[in-house]
Amino acid sequence: MSRQILSYFMTEKNLAGLKIKISDDSYNKTKGFTLIEVIVSLALVTVVFVSLAQLFTISIAQNLRSNEISNAIFLAQQQIDYLRTLTSDELSTFPNQSIGESNDELIDINQDGTIDFRRITRVQPSATVQDAGFDVLIMIFPPAYQNTPIDKLITNPENYKVRAYIHTIITR
Repeated sequence: MSRQILSYFMTEKNLAGLKIKISDDSYNKTKGFTLIEVIVSLALVTVVFVSLAQLFTISIAQNLRSNEISNAIFLAQQQIDYLRTLTSDELSTFPNQSIGESNDELIDINQDGTIDFRRITRVQPSATVQDAGFDVLIMIFPPAYQNTPIDKLITNPENYKVRAYIHTIITR
């Protein structure tokens, strides 16, 4: 019985049939990807990854900028809080150099020896509030403008990337 089965598979006709199936064109076409398909898919994947890398760098830059603005607003609010503790006479003579006050400060937030911000404070008698009112203007600039003349910064703060611009009135 086993000889009959073996002889059936060993016939010329069946061997030729096996050869035809192996060399059939439809079988070879579905065997894998073509070179063009691989190149197109690699191009698409590359475009996606390059876009993601650009989005990543943009998000890092925006996070740094928002952190800088948050710190600048905090420094401006801190100065306003300090000025609100002063009396009317002390506000009239602000800045008092003898006690270490300044209207133009270079601030190093983390004490690493690098200037982080420049804070400019202007206190003037108020034009709108006649009785012991003071107009207070506080501007915070990035360290790139630490050597820029103060008049230029006050005149056109938007040209010098002002990080915080607060104008308020303090009354006594």
